[in-house]
Amino acid sequence: MLKNLLKDYQVHIFVGMFGSGKTEVSMNVALELKKENKNVAIADLDIISPYFRVRDKIEELNRKDIKVIAPPEKYMHADVPIVPGEIGGYITNQDYKTVIDVGGNEDGVKVLGSLKNYIDNAKCALYFVINTRRPFMDTKEYIIKNLQSLENSSRLKINYLVVNSNIQNETTKEIIEEGENIIGEVSNITNIPIKFTVVTRDLEDKINTKFEKFVIQRFFGNYGFC
Repeated sequence: MLKNLLKDYQVHIFVGMFGSGKTEVSMNVALELKKENKNVAIADLDIISPYFRVRDKIEELNRKDIKVIAPPEKYMHADVPIVPGEIGGYITNQDYKTVIDVGGNEDGVKVLGSLKNYIDNAKCALYFVINTRRPFMDTKEYIIKNLQSLENSSRLKINYLVVNSNIQNETTKEIIEEGENIIGEVSNITNIPIKFTVVTRDLEDKINTKFEKFVIQRFFGNYGFC
């Protein structure tokens, strides 16, 4: 069960290149954690993309009793790099399970460097979400190059890979299998294990995955990769 794969960590940090689907994955992981934990928070640290951000779903997440850590309301939709000051406290607060969604590419993950002292003092896992159907992520060579770039910029090591190969409603069994095969090669080369394969609810009963299956709901519909 996915809950058993998540229970060993206090903080779950998700990174990925633009269009990887990391925001959808982050929010669904927060929902999964909420099933077993009273206090769950999710932090929006996407300072790169103005589209498909956790802060856009703050009311929906609050209704599910998930605390959303985001910039102050007056800056909520400003395209400026704001890191909420409270995030450090949540990272080290053992009463909370915290999920962090970090903006794509090497510029986006630099924000993690400013939080490194907090991260080093908490039980954190860093996940690299990969969609092999996005440009420059469709081969193991591209994926490894971007993985190394993200590690260098964040000054952290990636602990797990996440298979999220999709083209939204046109996703097929073959697309997911192809993603698992490519990312499986990356895992063998880098010695970074694959944590799970993401599958949407409409495909849950149609696909048997090689790795643990994580069934998600869509927060952003069919409007884009997030």
